[in-house]
Parts: sequence; C-alpha cells; structure tokens
Amino acid sequence: MIQQRKLRGEICIGFASILSLTAVMLLIFVHVGQTSTSSIPRGIAMATVNMSRYGQTLAQGLGDPISGLYASNASAPLKAQAGIRQLYKFGLYSYCGYLNNTAGTCTNTTIANGYQPYQAILADMSLNYSALTIFIINGTSTFESQSLANHTHSAYYLILIGTVSAFLALVIGVFKHTFAFLTSACLAIVATVLVLTGASIWTSAINSSESVNSLILNTTNIPLGIKVSSGSGLSLLWAAVGCLFASLVPYLISCCTFKG
Repeated sequence: MIQQRKLRGEICIGFASILSLTAVMLLIFVHVGQTSTSSIPRGIAMATVNMSRYGQTLAQGLGDPISGLYASNASAPLKAQAGIRQLYKFGLYSYCGYLNNTAGTCTNTTIANGYQPYQAILADMSLNYSALTIFIINGTSTFESQSLANHTHSAYYLILIGTVSAFLALVIGVFKHTFAFLTSACLAIVATVLVLTGASIWTSAINSSESVNSLILNTTNIPLGIKVSSGSGLSLLWAAVGCLFASLVPYLISCCTFKG
C-alpha cells in the first residue's frame, strides 16, 4: 500500500514537472520578446500599435499631403524624432519600431520597462506632427494615460518573481522527498498567483489603450488610423498561467501520497 502511494506520488510529480517546465519555457519566451529584431524576439510582443493609416487620416483631414511623418530608414534610432514607424511592438524590457514585418530597430533594454505607446509615438515625431497629435488625442482616451506605464512596470516584477518561483518549483520537485514536494507545491501556488496577477494587469492596460481604436479625427467621421491590439506575448503569458494552475493539482496530490 505504501509502495503504491509512493508510486502515485512520483507519477503526480512527473506530470507537475512537465507542466511547470512548459510554463517556464513559455515565460522565457515572454521575457525575450522585442529585445531584438531577430526572428524569435521579433515575433513575440505584449502589445502592438499599428500606425500605418495615421498619415492617410491626417492627409484627408487636413486636405494637405503629409511628408516627413514616417521614417524611411529602418535603422534610424527610436525616440529621436526621426519619424514614426508603421508598426510598434512592446515587450517587457523594450519596444521596437518596424517599417515592415521584418525591418526595424529597438530601444535599449530596460528592467521593468513600462508600456507607454503614446509617448513612444510622440518621441518619433517632429515637433509639428507631435503638436498636432497632442491636439487631436489629449483628453480623448486612456491611450495617453501614464497609469499604463505605472501598472505594467509593477506587473513586470510580479511576472519575474513568478517565473523564478516556477523554475524553483520545477527544480526542487526533482528531489524525491515529501518536504521537497510540499515546497514545490507552495512555490507553484506563488508562481500561479503572481503570473496571473501580472497577466491580468497587462490585459487591462492593453484593453484600456485600445480606446484609441475608436477615435475619429475631430468633427469628421474619419477613423484616426491608430490601432492597438494584444500580441502573442500576452497569449503566451496566459498559457503559462494555465500550465501553472494545472500543475497545482498533481503537486498537491504528490504531497499527500508520496512517503519518502
């Protein structure tokens, strides 16, 4: 009987370890998103801002051709008034601007980099276009809110600590001892709560910034042409939450069934 309970505990910890490993791998991908323009980081973003139609909107609304709004050099630095990019992608450590699906550049990586799409766009515009954009957008949506940066700044630390906790739960669970399994279960609970909270904060921030999607150009019926959407990084983050939550059951069962 004791041998059967021990075997059951080992099977449960095996399932838990697989789920924890999956969660850790997903979280690693989330962390590397938009740290560079190479193939894997380029494809992972928490949020994206599509600016490709903004110039057309300004031209229609003003009745004048728009020149100098967009950057023509993919390697031109961001935040240097060198022109906006067609697409912006935001990660946990930095954001990147792209002229197309592959050609772009990124900011320097920063710990707990806040999500500030409005400020990122303004920083790439020349003074005349930034003044015009401020006039159009200020006070119209939460897209410009500083709270987006503040909340996602805090969410980063929750995700980081959750990632470390998930990794420790995976490593400690390798040791076949009841106390080790109990420790892994506790760490998995901590990781689940922290990553869940971080994912919720990021989801709320992106949903809030999506308010810019419905804006029109002043009294016209022309859509503003700025579109915010969630990226694959947010989906990976929620998938990690699911794996961590699913790992709790086998972790807790292993604590009760394994004797060693």
